[in-house]
Amino acid sequence: MPTASTPVDLLLLPDWLVPVEPAGVVLREHGIGIRDGCIVWIGPRTDALRLSPTETRELPGMLLAPGLINAHGHAAMTLFRGMADDLPLMTWLQEHIWPAESRWVDEAFVRDGTDLAIAEQLKGGVTCFSDMYFYPKVAAERVHDSGMRAQICVPVLDFPVPGARNIDEALHVGIELFNDLLHHPRINVAFGPHAPYTVNDENLERVRVIADELDAMIHMHVHETAFEVQQSVEQRQERPLARLQRLGLLGPRFQAVHMTQISNEDLALLVESNTSVIHCPESNLKLASGFCPVERLWQAGVNVAVGTDGAASNNDLDLLGETRTAALLAKAVAGSASALDAHRALRMATLNGARALGIEQQTGSLELGKAADLVAFDLSGLAVQPVYDPVSQLIYASGRDCVRHVWVAGKPLLEDRRLTRMDEQALCASAMAWGRRIADRTQ
Repeated sequence: MPTASTPVDLLLLPDWLVPVEPAGVVLREHGIGIRDGCIVWIGPRTDALRLSPTETRELPGMLLAPGLINAHGHAAMTLFRGMADDLPLMTWLQEHIWPAESRWVDEAFVRDGTDLAIAEQLKGGVTCFSDMYFYPKVAAERVHDSGMRAQICVPVLDFPVPGARNIDEALHVGIELFNDLLHHPRINVAFGPHAPYTVNDENLERVRVIADELDAMIHMHVHETAFEVQQSVEQRQERPLARLQRLGLLGPRFQAVHMTQISNEDLALLVESNTSVIHCPESNLKLASGFCPVERLWQAGVNVAVGTDGAASNNDLDLLGETRTAALLAKAVAGSASALDAHRALRMATLNGARALGIEQQTGSLELGKAADLVAFDLSGLAVQPVYDPVSQLIYASGRDCVRHVWVAGKPLLEDRRLTRMDEQALCASAMAWGRRIADRTQ
């Protein structure tokens, strides 16, 4: 058991320490010690002051919590932000997004769009994200260079996509990337069959076999709209989730994104299979896709995480704001003001996300031995005073501008709201150049 004599590289002393595990705990006048990128000491401030850290950081007025985990998104789509707003999902997808992707998405697009997404997320307190987009090797390279943590999902569809002429090529890329990054300390590779309506049974079974052999995660849009479910029932005489269960995909390594349509039978399948659900409330609201019954899932024992979806349908990668929306929406859907309280909402955005991604032993909570993925939220501002419950203030009264510092594996990636490894002005200039180029060709 670490003691006050434990050597540490960095000692952080916030006003409030919220470990997330145990649940609902707020530690006041406590510190956290980091060595070699891991948490090695947590204890009272009086004991912390007896340590001999290499560096000590006082964090007055700040809440220190696990880094936020954005469990679903399409990072490079930041470059399509606002391009096709206020449209139904299938119109948005088939008439605007897919044609734009066919025309514009290449390695340079993914490189610049992923960099923009990484920077935006870091400034919003996100330390880990799941990315499901084309040219996954390029995205993985950007994550590696940034110092962030990520799950890179290799997109799998029945038809050609940017970077993969067919499904054989997509699966080959996925297997190669998985093996190349198998021992990477911050990047995991998953397989991302796009949706039940874009991947046939044979190809879904191929994904399942490969994922089983590699012990890889599977990430998939499922039950995003009522139309998707209705169409499956009419064409296949079964709901999409039941089809996935029949094909053997559901299980603790399966991440079901959206799930706005859940029957009693669907709920039973989720519970029995220990499948995680990724909730994307703002994208679902904007596209009028439906409402995921988060409180019902939580009470049934389903692990529910939260994601922003892509910036083309959200339109931001603000996971703190997404979590606030999730908490408020959960209350309206459940008809209960006590549904998804602030502490559970924060858990959904941290430890639940880590569990969904299969990395809960590494991150998601502030516990001894875990990676030092941390975010310091500044609660000293006028708009959050007075502070009775700092977690409630964080969820209901704060915005991502309160994020002051971010560490991933103990390394500072955001210092006093300044990116330490990325040039914000250059990122903005690049994004604006892409915007002008795309707008000139589409008008």
